Amino acid sequence: MKNFNNIDERVVDDLKKELKAQSKLKIAAASFSIYAYEELKKELEKVDQIQFLFTSDLFTKEKAPKEKREFFIPRLNRESQLYGNEFELRMRNKLSQKAIAKEAAEWIRQKVTFKSNISGQRSDNFMVVENKENINVYAPFDEFTTAEIGTTKGEKLFYNISKFENENTQQFLNAFEQVWHNQDYVDEVTNTVLDNITAAYQENAPEFIYYIALYNLFGEFLSDLDKDYIPDERTGFKDSKIWSLLYDFQKDAVLGSISKLEKHNGVILADSVGLGKTFSAIGVIKYYESRNKNVLVLVPKRLKDNWNNYKNNYKNNPLAEDRLRYDVLFHVKGHAKM
Repeated sequence: MKNFNNIDERVVDDLKKELKAQSKLKIAAASFSIYAYEELKKELEKVDQIQFLFTSDLFTKEKAPKEKREFFIPRLNRESQLYGNEFELRMRNKLSQKAIAKEAAEWIRQKVTFKSNISGQRSDNFMVVENKENINVYAPFDEFTTAEIGTTKGEKLFYNISKFENENTQQFLNAFEQVWHNQDYVDEVTNTVLDNITAAYQENAPEFIYYIALYNLFGEFLSDLDKDYIPDERTGFKDSKIWSLLYDFQKDAVLGSISKLEKHNGVILADSVGLGKTFSAIGVIKYYESRNKNVLVLVPKRLKDNWNNYKNNYKNNPLAEDRLRYDVLFHVKGHAKM
């Protein structure tokens, strides 16, 4: 038995000796990184086949529901490690990721099958290298990353990976085969892994990048999109005159304000001067009046006439046909007046 600390003795150096043409590689590990593939690219291209078992439930369709909605963005940290963990990314030019991902994807199509543990039970992590003349097992082998093979620093304080040979490897082989061929324990996820890797080198439209940026900025608010807080269009408020006069960004502000009011019983509508906050506020008012609610508008005295004009039947009132009926009050020396 041989031991590796990934300082004086590195797993990567031993793998370069053991991986040969016709080798078969079986890996049971928590994650996979394209940068580990890059370090062993020459050797991995030679091997006959690779069977990779994610020892936790990664890349499968059925996930436990999460409080935060994340849609198609990779939901687990270990899934996103396909593109490298934090230590690997610090050491590398991210612009090289595209080329590495493209090469890794082609290699996977030709030689690799990925499966994921869906049993809910824990599994040991190890790697088996089968050659015609010998069999070697590296254990524990927690992740297929550059840190685990010894080419970069990792999050572990120290590494102690053992190499078992020939007669001491059968128990590992039996355990792997038992799980790999049991459909109750595993689900094949090769195509899903490929989809995630190819996303790293595909050309994306500017619109797609824009939406990704929006998601990362505002993703935590997606939980607000609950049907209980979405404005009820059956009220007909979108058929009103005020709605027809709003720009798209104002309509978004109206819908967002109504949603916040329904959920939190209050909202602050703020924007730059001249971007139509008054009309946006009237859009909100019209929604509640369409639901037969009474609305009170509190304003500074100097704005009293402006707000009253929008509900009066004047020829120059662009909103006259909406027949707004809100009350207007302003504050003067300790008293409220209409």
